[in-house]
This record gives sequence, structure tokens and C-alpha cells, in this order.
Amino acid sequence: MRRKIAVVLAAAVVALAAAPVAEAHHAFSAEFDANRPIHLEGVVTKMEWINPHSWVHLDVTNEDGSVTSWMVEGGTPNTLLRRGFTKNSLLPGTEIIVDGYQAKDGSDKGNGRDLTFRDGRKLFMGSSGTGAPTDGRDPTEPPE
Repeated sequence: MRRKIAVVLAAAVVALAAAPVAEAHHAFSAEFDANRPIHLEGVVTKMEWINPHSWVHLDVTNEDGSVTSWMVEGGTPNTLLRRGFTKNSLLPGTEIIVDGYQAKDGSDKGNGRDLTFRDGRKLFMGSSGTGAPTDGRDPTEPPE
């Protein structure tokens, strides 16, 4: 009987510990706007391999010469690793192009769909299955 109580208590502790993580995860449409596509060409300043989403930070030089620092959300680190990213893929100073969708609040934050290196290599970095637009670029998406 004591063992059953201990197992139930342990399960409750695990469930309560996971609640903040589950609560923090959001759907694409909660933060990003599918009607506000972005195309960013810049230089990586930092890559964050954190759950539930990775973040690429890049500096984009504007037409007037000023620089805007952007944060671009990608899939989970595990998903990115399976798609070909490594911790050495996006070192500071790497020149990249990111296509994605801007945050609803108009800030310099976006959800990345595709990442293209200067040599033409592409990596899909989108967050599939979270309400992001399906456009056929993610090979794991079912066709509509």
C-alpha cells in the first residue's frame, strides 16, 4: 500500500513539475502573424539551443546603414538536429537569410521558416504542427 502511495505521489510531482513547461509552450498564431512574412539577410550574433524553441539572433543592416537586431524562433533543438543543424551550423559571424513570419506585436522577433546559407544550402527551421502556415516546404507535414 505504501508503495502505491509513493508511486502516485511521485507521478503527481512529475506532472506538477512539467506543468510550467507545457503552459509556456504556445501555438504559432498566439505570437506570430501568417500575414506578415519577413525576409531577413544578416549575420548571426548568437544561437540559443533551448527548449521548447531554439532562437537565432541576427543583426540585419538596413538600407540606411543602421542595424536591427532580430530574434528568430525555430523548432526544438532535437528537431533541428534531426534536420541537419549542429551546434556549429550557426556560429557568430555566419551570414544567413531567414524567411519566416513577424511577431504580431510588430517587434523585431519572428518565427523562422527557412534558413539559407550564403552558399545556397537550406535548412528548414519552422515549427510544424503549431499552426504555422503549411506551404509544402516541410517534408514532415501532411499535404492539405
